[in-house]
Amino acid sequence: MAKKLQEGLERCAERIELEAKAEIGQYQAAAGPFPAWEQLADSTEQEKARLGYPADSPLLRSGAMAGEISHSVAPLEAVVGAKDTPAGRILIYHEFGTSKMPPRPVLGPALFKNRAFIEKTIGRAAISGLIGSDRIHPSLGYDSE
Repeated sequence: MAKKLQEGLERCAERIELEAKAEIGQYQAAAGPFPAWEQLADSTEQEKARLGYPADSPLLRSGAMAGEISHSVAPLEAVVGAKDTPAGRILIYHEFGTSKMPPRPVLGPALFKNRAFIEKTIGRAAISGLIGSDRIHPSLGYDSE
């Protein structure tokens, strides 16, 4: 059971990490309790242009923030987040916003958008662990992603 759950958690954490990384650089619509991203301020776009960063690509400058998102899996636990580096800490400000900057979350929406996948993957892992096989009857609804 524990081995199957560990495998399921790994698949879920990897998917959330990839989704969060993919959100950086393009405006995001609202996802559940997470707000849609506001447009970047003109002053921000001007500063990005001055520094040679891509225009109209929120949170994307050098790509460092996306590189700081990672995951780890331990028995019955998965963590997806930003590493404790300067770029990783900046991602936290974007995730929650500040008094001067609206939130532009990537981790929360990635989790929210993958809720059905997570439920199905962990359910399949639990059933596989209980019965000792990956051959689950289709009537249980775990036969496909």
